Amino acid sequence: MRNVTPSAAHNVAALLEQSARAWPTLPALAIGSSALSNYRQLAGRVAQLASAYRASGLRSGDRVALVSRNVPAYVEAMFACWWAGLVAVPVNSKLHPRELAFVLADSGAAWALVDAQWGTLFRADAATSELRRAGDPPQRVVELGGDDYERLVASAAPIEVAACATDDPAWLFYTSGTTGRPKGVVITHGNLRAMARAFVASVEPIAPGDALLHPAPLSHGSGLYLVPHVAGGAVSVLPESSGFDADEVLSLISAWDRAGFFAAPTMVKRLVAAPGIASARLDRLKVIVYGGGPMYVADAKAAFQAFGPRLAQIYGQGESPMTITAMSRATVADAIARGDDARLASVGTAQLATDVRIADSDDRALPASDIGEILVRGPTVMRGYWNNEEASRTTLANGWLHTGDVGSLDAEGYLTLKDRSKDLIISGGSNIYPREVEEALLLHPEVAEVAVIGRPHDEWGEEVVACVVARGNVPATREVARRLERALDAWCLDHIARFKRPKAYVFVAELPKNNTGKVLKTELRKSAAGDRR
Repeated sequence: MRNVTPSAAHNVAALLEQSARAWPTLPALAIGSSALSNYRQLAGRVAQLASAYRASGLRSGDRVALVSRNVPAYVEAMFACWWAGLVAVPVNSKLHPRELAFVLADSGAAWALVDAQWGTLFRADAATSELRRAGDPPQRVVELGGDDYERLVASAAPIEVAACATDDPAWLFYTSGTTGRPKGVVITHGNLRAMARAFVASVEPIAPGDALLHPAPLSHGSGLYLVPHVAGGAVSVLPESSGFDADEVLSLISAWDRAGFFAAPTMVKRLVAAPGIASARLDRLKVIVYGGGPMYVADAKAAFQAFGPRLAQIYGQGESPMTITAMSRATVADAIARGDDARLASVGTAQLATDVRIADSDDRALPASDIGEILVRGPTVMRGYWNNEEASRTTLANGWLHTGDVGSLDAEGYLTLKDRSKDLIISGGSNIYPREVEEALLLHPEVAEVAVIGRPHDEWGEEVVACVVARGNVPATREVARRLERALDAWCLDHIARFKRPKAYVFVAELPKNNTGKVLKTELRKSAAGDRR
């Protein structure tokens, strides 16, 4: 039963306050190998920033966008949003300005807290014009860690944690949209607390003094994992590069005892291949939790050989953040020891308090081993989509989250993913929906038709391939095709985020279609798999 009575105890920021009381002198925030603040200091700065938010006119429920690479002030700013009763809107810092403009307008973000690179862009006339075309831009833009930011922190006396209900929004997560428009996933304070409990029970226990490294973006899974680790008294360690560098991560493992982190499978592969692994203090590594894309059996075995029994796996979605199924370190190690490739290829069993069902098109449960859509129910499932009641009703029909993923459950409850019914492409841990790329390419005057698919890639998991019907038919020569490839690549860079653009183009006379006119992407995948020019 949802709790609608407001209380500071329901606010996820209260977890930081509790840790500051329990472990005031334990390190809470660090960059590289250097601690920046302990829990007492972190909570103090967060309470001051929260006070500055409120003193500047922000009110409970207002949205604050965080558009930044991984910097220490990001952690303070996000917890300060919750402390003040605001809604954090962490945004992928790799988005194109046009994509960011939509998120800011749709969320109605009152403020934007940005890194130095985005600060420069916000000050540019072109970016400001783009934001104005999309809607009212944020009232205030503050550079994280900059002079204005530090003045905000210093200007206000700390305030108490704001009272809220468990189903009040805390995190507004924008997921790429299958209809060409991203949707805002409303994650509540109750969702985040349930996720934290599930992590400790189903993925990995946390002890005071553990270290959570952040090579993956704080706007996604790594940021979500702040919640259980702050509650458990762990130190959050930001890389000096503000992102992922394999040798840097390995050096951080050596610098911080009982280190753990979230990583996409492609990041794990890079760590295995990094030169620094030979000298890294892997005895100080506690766990690598991988997810966000397919981890092939061969890659899992190679990672286990490199890191030993320190690998855990999760499967989740933005709509049930980081929490659907999991395989703990012990489960992964057991599958390796027994040579159970089927178990290793699965994504584990349902996490704490989570129900998982395989269903047919009428939402009826299917028996073990049958393939159908994966449905999820539990306290981590989103409240709904931001200002999108129709999409919320469809996705949460009959009280279940309809993931759009296809899979099967075995007799012991292990889930294996089979396909993605929404044609989602996961490249390097980033979600890419073909429709977004297709719509951008179809705006180009030389494109008559296009279908975008994913093709297996050794390093990235998948790569984006655009199958294009050019106006005037297939390019007559390779030189003409290369010119068109360059033109389309430049077009994509001007319309969508760099990581979403196609890595390859296949020019065809026509797209294969069924008798209703639907493009047969299965046929395109087969032909594209052999076309690697």
